[in-house]
Amino acid sequence: MTIRFGTDGWRAVISDTFTFANLRLVAQAIADYVLEETTDSGVQPEVVIGFDTRFLSDRYATEVARVMAGNGIIAWLSRADTPTPAISYTVRHKGAVAGVMITASHNPPRYNGLKLKASYGGAAPPEVGRRVERILEANQLQARGPNLEDYQAAIRHDLIRRFDPAWAYYEHLGTLVDLDVISNGELRVVADPMYGSGRGCIKEMLARTRCRVQEIRGEMNPGFGGIHPEPIACYLQALSAAIQNTHADVGLATDGDADRIGAMDSRGQFVDPHHIFALALRYLVEQRGWRGAVVKTVSTTQMVHRLALQYDLPLYETPVGFNHIADYMIAGDVLIGGEESGGMSIKGHIPEGDGILMALLLVEIISAAGAPLHELVADLQAQYGPACYARRDIRLRHPVDKKVMAARLMDEAPAQIAGQSVVKVDALDGVKYWLADESWLLIRPSGTEPVLRVYAEGRSPGEVEALLQFGEGLAK
Repeated sequence: MTIRFGTDGWRAVISDTFTFANLRLVAQAIADYVLEETTDSGVQPEVVIGFDTRFLSDRYATEVARVMAGNGIIAWLSRADTPTPAISYTVRHKGAVAGVMITASHNPPRYNGLKLKASYGGAAPPEVGRRVERILEANQLQARGPNLEDYQAAIRHDLIRRFDPAWAYYEHLGTLVDLDVISNGELRVVADPMYGSGRGCIKEMLARTRCRVQEIRGEMNPGFGGIHPEPIACYLQALSAAIQNTHADVGLATDGDADRIGAMDSRGQFVDPHHIFALALRYLVEQRGWRGAVVKTVSTTQMVHRLALQYDLPLYETPVGFNHIADYMIAGDVLIGGEESGGMSIKGHIPEGDGILMALLLVEIISAAGAPLHELVADLQAQYGPACYARRDIRLRHPVDKKVMAARLMDEAPAQIAGQSVVKVDALDGVKYWLADESWLLIRPSGTEPVLRVYAEGRSPGEVEALLQFGEGLAK
């Protein structure tokens, strides 16, 4: 069985490739990697393990902990489902060598997966994933199975330690957002964890303020109510209805493992991550006086470019995947980093997308402005737009060779799209066509599922639709 790590770990269909047997083999390869990293340290290595609300995630996490214990590694195992950023923060907080999060994030319910975290509290870099793959292959060639400790014996020997990561994580979040400002806003908030492991988090943090919070879709439901736990408009009808039924000021949605954010204004209209990113950048510079680099993925709005130019801040564009943003956050002074899908982080936090943090920061932004979210979005568009965005996903029967696809799209680059001249073409991640009016079209395969994504940003909804149709034609 060949197992490959994608953009952020390994994901596969439950009971097809994602099985207990395969997971134990991957866990053993991770344990071998951890032991190699700590051979000369003289300290017993520790690994933090968490899980989301998917089918069997708690059982899978326990098996990973048993493998760690079987290799003499202390496994800090979460007592209950928990957000990915809470596990990532705990890795750094406890000084652990690595972290393992059992989750398939925003993927459909039939998937599960494993995210590998590094000691700095972010996704392990691609070279570590490849190293784990090589160890896994070597173990399979040698017919070497996992070292597996009995769960109760591991508890008795203090090799598996059950713990609650929430409170240290909450305490840290309290240093990054101003709860007094939030409290003064006295907003009515609807929190929608989409049945994921962010359930309870926003409500518990805002319980320290004078905000009134209602949570929907917070019960355990491994099938996610028949939807994908991705905070995009088509899956947030329940949030829109709850906002209108309760006359709320804002709705906040997080994905299956709460490392992504989406929002809705008081009218039940979707506010996408592009606008949340831009609003956060403007607020951190103008209200907090923060400085630093801005890092965005290739699929994220040009409004961020315009803001960075306005504030004379360095801006870096990366391939899709928060691990690329994390590289900049680890290496230098980054004010904010984020991606189109809703993963964002700010200075002082871990190099990891965090939907809970960004939800709280958005509540602070609205509270500080004393204005409704739709007015803040309109003002942003007036100053740094117009910017309209959409994405289409094309389901694939077979995987796409990314290099072959990029070469063809580069070779066949059109001179014009939707009446605008193509002024630049790049292949940083997929192929992106830049147009004369700063609109753009991007075509790239997903790194986590068999999907080809077509992204577009334009000056009007009509231009975006024309770009998407052109992109779909090229893709097909």
